[in-house]
Amino acid sequence: MPSSHPWCHGNITRSKAEDLLSKAARDGSFLIRDSESIPGAYALCVLYQNCVYTYRILPNGDNKLSVQASEGVPIRFFTLLPELVEAYYSPNMGLVTHLQYPVQREDEVEEEQESNNNPPQLPPRNFPAESKESESKTSEQASKSLSDTYLMKLQHMDLSILSEEHQMAIQEYFRTSICLDVEQVQNGNPNLPGLKKLIMAICKNLNSEISRILPTLEMFRRALDQQLSPGIGPYPKQICVDSGQSVSCRLEELTKLLYSIEDKAKSSVFESAGHDGGHRKSLIPVVTFEVKQESLGISTKMLLKVDVEDGKIYFKKSKDGPEDKYFVHNKILQLVKSQKMHTKLIIVVETEKEKILRKEFVFDDTKKREGFCQLLQQMKNKHSEKPEPDMITVFIGTWNMGNVGPPHNIRSWFQCKGQGKTRDDTADHIPHDFYVIGTQEDPLSDREWADTVKSVLRNITNISFKQVAIHTLWSIRIVVLAKPEHENRISHVFSDSVKTGIANTLGNKGAVGVSFMFGGTSFGFVNSHLTSGSEKKLRRNQNYASILRFLNLGDKKLNPFDITHRFTHLFWLGDLNYRVEFPSSEAEYIVTKIKQQQYQELLSKDQLSMERKDGKVFLHFDEEEITFAPTYRFERDTREKYAYTKAKATGTKYNLPSWCDRVLRKSYPLVHVVCQAYGCTNDIMTSDHSPVFATFEVGVASQFVSKQDPNTASQGGIQIMNCVAILLTKSKTKFFIEFHSSCLEKTMKTSEGDNTEQSDGSVKVWFGNQVELTPIISDPEYLLDQHILICVKSTDSDESYGEGCIALRAAQFCYREFQITLTHHGEKTGTLTGGIQLRTSEGKPTEKLYDFIKIGDDNVPPKGKSGDANKVSTTQAHDISNPSYMGLSFRSGNVIDKGWSYSMPPRALPGQGCKDPKKAPHDVVIRSPTGKACSVGEDENASEMFDNPLYGSMVKAHGQAKDQNPPQTDHLTLTDLLPASSKATDGEADRPPVPAPRNRSFTCSENKPQSPTPSNLAPSTHKKPVVPSRSEGGMGQNRPRLPNKSRQEPQAAKPRDYRDSSEIPSKQRHPARPSPPQPNKDMHPDVPKTGRPVN
Repeated sequence: MPSSHPWCHGNITRSKAEDLLSKAARDGSFLIRDSESIPGAYALCVLYQNCVYTYRILPNGDNKLSVQASEGVPIRFFTLLPELVEAYYSPNMGLVTHLQYPVQREDEVEEEQESNNNPPQLPPRNFPAESKESESKTSEQASKSLSDTYLMKLQHMDLSILSEEHQMAIQEYFRTSICLDVEQVQNGNPNLPGLKKLIMAICKNLNSEISRILPTLEMFRRALDQQLSPGIGPYPKQICVDSGQSVSCRLEELTKLLYSIEDKAKSSVFESAGHDGGHRKSLIPVVTFEVKQESLGISTKMLLKVDVEDGKIYFKKSKDGPEDKYFVHNKILQLVKSQKMHTKLIIVVETEKEKILRKEFVFDDTKKREGFCQLLQQMKNKHSEKPEPDMITVFIGTWNMGNVGPPHNIRSWFQCKGQGKTRDDTADHIPHDFYVIGTQEDPLSDREWADTVKSVLRNITNISFKQVAIHTLWSIRIVVLAKPEHENRISHVFSDSVKTGIANTLGNKGAVGVSFMFGGTSFGFVNSHLTSGSEKKLRRNQNYASILRFLNLGDKKLNPFDITHRFTHLFWLGDLNYRVEFPSSEAEYIVTKIKQQQYQELLSKDQLSMERKDGKVFLHFDEEEITFAPTYRFERDTREKYAYTKAKATGTKYNLPSWCDRVLRKSYPLVHVVCQAYGCTNDIMTSDHSPVFATFEVGVASQFVSKQDPNTASQGGIQIMNCVAILLTKSKTKFFIEFHSSCLEKTMKTSEGDNTEQSDGSVKVWFGNQVELTPIISDPEYLLDQHILICVKSTDSDESYGEGCIALRAAQFCYREFQITLTHHGEKTGTLTGGIQLRTSEGKPTEKLYDFIKIGDDNVPPKGKSGDANKVSTTQAHDISNPSYMGLSFRSGNVIDKGWSYSMPPRALPGQGCKDPKKAPHDVVIRSPTGKACSVGEDENASEMFDNPLYGSMVKAHGQAKDQNPPQTDHLTLTDLLPASSKATDGEADRPPVPAPRNRSFTCSENKPQSPTPSNLAPSTHKKPVVPSRSEGGMGQNRPRLPNKSRQEPQAAKPRDYRDSSEIPSKQRHPARPSPPQPNKDMHPDVPKTGRPVN
């Protein structure tokens, strides 16, 4: 697009274009931007009567451009975009109105100001500023100027450390030879003979030393390559010692040779030690914990010895005494953490006589209890009979290295030692499944840094990790390493980078990313280095938006969705450079607060937290609570002093201590993810930043292979109904919904929705009654782990107006209503409400490893006798909660907008509502969202929501009244997950004991009053409201009708519209399908043919 024209806006977003046209506020105002749906196409946006009309400009096979306008208007082709714009200044060209007023780009002045501070080109040079008249200088004058510049720089350097011979060689080069090199370049010879001669002279001794060393190293490598029986096979040809090669080439050859020797030596040593493929197995040492056990009011000291390798836990009364008894891993049923006493743990075990015992222990501190739980979880995972894991752990590390190599020892970083939420020493040797390391200002090569990290991990874990991917943009790098056992589970690896430096063309700032599939779960990782400077907060926001739009990772079929919707789990790390927003005069006050470890006041002024709260960046991302000191800006080689002032030519610059280095995450709804550690190191001091670490326990799904016979299994179905979108847009267009998922046979679409104007300038769109989606597999074990991605698109430009995600797990038991926040390019664009019903084949989801640990309510006594396995195994399931599934803020008790919520429909009439458990197509005993069976009494209440026990502060949610008729709630809570009857089905008593699950709350709006119908769910917008008068029938006679675009691309076959229930064969209907609530009049308003808009 020719950027010299005022109407050219390049790749600005659709919402930005609408804002610019709204501010212009004149009919006929227009601009042209890049199309978001078709590469190489443009979008012509025209304002008329407070509405924005969008027309696609498409190139044909000959690269000629044409506008998709109303039917009946002849199509005209143009060679250049300016010719097209000039033609459409004329009326009656098929547009809603002819073009009149080009809208200027808003940021032109800002870019012009930034261009005045051009950085030095790479490699850095310091040439004197030249005026335009300098272009007429002769080549001799230019060479002389260059020579004088470098000779002057030499005069300000201390050359005493150099030999006299080398001093004279360098001075002679800058005096005469550099001018000769300039002439050579001007004559077309790029070899720089003068420079080559200088380097050969300086490296004369080095060259001879390389000639002496290379044959020795080559002979050593040949020895490593030989078979055990000497003399078999010919010897390879000896290396040719060519002293005429350039020194850099010979050094590179020497470096490669050393790397090759190291790799071969390691492989030989590992193989001789009997390790398969050179990969050693992790050997976790036996760990003993001192605990207290209370019996009849008497506290007794005990020792718990955990042997992960053998899969046993031993109970001992004294250190040197014999073990009283031990339990094998498959007899350890459950770990229950006390909610009130953070050092207390209940271990549920099964004895040889099939009795269930609950043993209560008190640890020395919370970290010891966490270390014990992690070891037990590692034991269960190591000895699991499942062919594929359902839970893994991920280490995330970010470090701005300050252009200095790492110190000799960086183990503390990977062991999560230092400040904040850290791991206990007992968990030091537990390896993570993935290590994702992001660095900024990294001076090392890819190979050097990857080898450094692998070596550290090998020393810690005794495992040689496999490199999944490495990607570097200038000095921004991301490395992903995985356990060797996961190598065949990883697929679809992609990497990409985005530059956000000056004019988005330099890579000193920007992002690198890696994505891959692990079984059936998608992962994305982004390492970014954003603009520095306390005052450049808005520029950092723009960096984030650019990375979000242009980082190309994940499934390419999901083109309408940015990276925040493409992955089950997305982790964003890096030097985000957001600062603490205090005046520079408060620097000493900030340092004092840090020394006192009083971070809350400082965090309240953290720019990233404030921008996130306002919804400007990282919308719907989560970050663990920060309990560590600011990681920037330290004096190097110490962590005791912050260097918050920096002398510059323009004056003193302040860099107040700030949390620049961060780790955030965003996951699909109702998936398992728990942060186990988040902090920074204390002992790595080569940079002015401290390394930051975070570890996560993450639920994963395998590549599912159904055990059911496809000929006999019933066909599953997903019904999505009563969808109403409220869109924050000024565009005049029609909309439809597109459904994407790997569990669907194909992408499905609705027909056009009915628009109704709202008084606040938004548009309410009704999408009909029901859409039937057909999954490729109907097994509940598979379907409950799946998600449906939703995209609201316009019919004229096929561009997205908002995306969201629905978890099928929400509809596990019965019809659910949902509300999701629609976003596009990181901005909130509206909401979508509706209902979802899931129909599966027969089957029962299996127990997940992450349900092995739960958190219990100490107030409720256990039910059942010790010998009743069924009762005890499900004891107090309703008193167990997992905070990782709740949309709660543990710091303040306020609810964070997670972008989704699920609710029960209004109380059903007799014969309506949830499925009857006895008539369900698959076993619907009361289950947690992971599918584990449990039973809950009807008179018992759901547990209160709680804080993370590692933080020492408890935040309780609102309790529920124990009335016979509790007040109706519009949002899904634990009790909403239960079927109509909580009694177990027939035959339940014969089942083996199953550990009780965590029960989860799916609501993220508990503290906010919600209106009972979607009609009042119109979100408030920060944009200036434009009140249009654009109902379908409210146009005057002089107002042109909405243009019906004629598409030039081949028309795809129109998908069948399943919303008409009469088209669904009755035999496919589920016998227990509930009757969803009929929409009220406001949910599906009648669109008038004439008159003013319905508000």
